[in-house]
Parts: sequence; C-alpha cells; structure tokens
Amino acid sequence: MTESMQAISKLRQAISGVYLGNPKAVDQLLVCLLARGHCLIEDVPGVGKTVLASALARGLNCSFARIQLTPDLLPSDVLGVSIYRRESDRFEFKRGPIFANIVLADEINRATPRAQSAMLEAMSDAAVTVDGVTHKLEPPFMLVATQNPGEFEGTYNLPENQLDRFLMRISLGYPTAEVEASVILTRPARNALQQLTPVLSAAEILALQERTDAVRIDRALVDYIVSLAAATRRDDALTLGVSPRGSLALSLAARASAVLAGREYVIPDDISENVIPVWAHRVVSTTGQDARRNAPVLERVLRAVPTPL
Repeated sequence: MTESMQAISKLRQAISGVYLGNPKAVDQLLVCLLARGHCLIEDVPGVGKTVLASALARGLNCSFARIQLTPDLLPSDVLGVSIYRRESDRFEFKRGPIFANIVLADEINRATPRAQSAMLEAMSDAAVTVDGVTHKLEPPFMLVATQNPGEFEGTYNLPENQLDRFLMRISLGYPTAEVEASVILTRPARNALQQLTPVLSAAEILALQERTDAVRIDRALVDYIVSLAAATRRDDALTLGVSPRGSLALSLAARASAVLAGREYVIPDDISENVIPVWAHRVVSTTGQDARRNAPVLERVLRAVPTPL
C-alpha cells in the first residue's frame, strides 16, 4: 500500500497546486478515478469546476479531450462520424473526443437531451456504437462533467438514468477569503495549470484501480449498505429510493476511500462519508430531483440506521 499512497500523494499535490479550493473535492475526484467511476461537478459559475477537472487530466499521462457542451452540439460531435473515402471506396470512422482516456464534458446540462444521451453508452459500458459497429474505449476511461445549477437559464436537466451513471455528484462551494486572495494573486489556473506535468501513467492508474478492487469489505458492512438503501426506499420524503446499482456504487466509493486512507479494508466511515455524494443525485424526493435538497433526507437515514461496530 505504500507505493499506492506515494502515487496518490503525487497526484493530489499536483492537483492542489492548481486548484486551491475545497481539498475534500480533490479527494472525491480521486475516489471516482480509483473506483473507475465518473464525476459530476455541480456548482455556480466561477468556483473552479473546470480548473479542477483540467488539473486532474493534466496530472495524468493519458489522452485528454474537452467537450464544450452547447445547445447546437450533435451526437456525432461527441462520438465521431463515418466519412466516405473515394480513394478506397469505403467509409472510414473518425473518432470523436469521447475516445480519450479522460474526457471533460464542460457545462453538460447546456446540451440538449439528444447530445447528453450520446455519452450514455460510453459511461455505462465503456463503448461507443456508431452505424451498428461497437468500438471499445481504451482504459482507463473517466468522464468528468461540470454543470451549473438547474435553475440557471439555458440548461436542460439530466435524465435520471444518466445521473445514475455518475458515481458521484460533488459541489465545490465558495473558497475561504485567504484562498480567494491567493487565486487573485497567483492566478493558478493560468500559470500553474500550463506548467503542470503528468505524474502518473495509464499503467499506474490501472494498477491503482486493481488495488482498489482488492480492498476487503466485511459482510457486516455490506449489510449496512443494504440497510441504508432499504431505508431510502421506505422514507416518506422520497418517491424513488436507491437502486441496487446505487448500493454497488457506494461500496466502490468506500473501497476507493480506504485506498486514499492507506488501508486495505473498509471501515464504516468510508461508507457514511460517501453516502451523500454517491446517493443524493440518485434519489427523488417529493419536492423533485435536487441533490442539494435530498442531502438532509440522507443525513436522517444515516442517523436512523445503526452503524456496525
């Protein structure tokens, strides 16, 4: 585990040298990477969503693509398109940006549902089907999407089935006064980001992901996750509780949190600290699907279900 901790520490330091905000958000993004999950970063404009995602991509020696989502974006702009070559009298598939290892989908809820759904197969199956031909995506593959809150103008809410493909939905929040002053003085997004060099290779990332898979989780903790999920399905404040895919996602996030902490086994805190970022966007309350409003309901569920010793 020592080698893994050193590798993770290098990546964490590289990201934190560019993104000066919430350090918890950095760890949550790393949890998604280790667990082979995708991350949705939702917050108001200007708090560093794109900077955080770009810093992760630049810290990895992998292919990177950024898709700026707009209302006129077409699925072919994301997936790729077949082009007819006269010299060979055949169609040749030109790959789109989704074929990169790390994909930044910036302002994903500004795109139409048609363009949003173009990423669904890639997120769930790590594959893309165009003209009846399925193309596998090279591992590691991670999609980091940013979006403004749904009440902002010019946004299209992501459908429930696509939200469910994101391992985590995280929020950055406003920085402290000291951090905000540092951002003004040093402009890390302009200076440090351009100078950031990769600290981890694709092979090292895959090794870390395999180590995450090997983390032990006791049966009592598995039962704890199942009990928490069952409690969301019984709660009167929720019209849609957590699905079995959500339970699996929480166990994956807990394993990744254990790796970040330098452990080879899961403890209850690894589960409880991930409940809100992993589940808040997967449940639907009586007031609608708003992860921020769902958080208090999940906190009540956490208090109600006994924590295993």
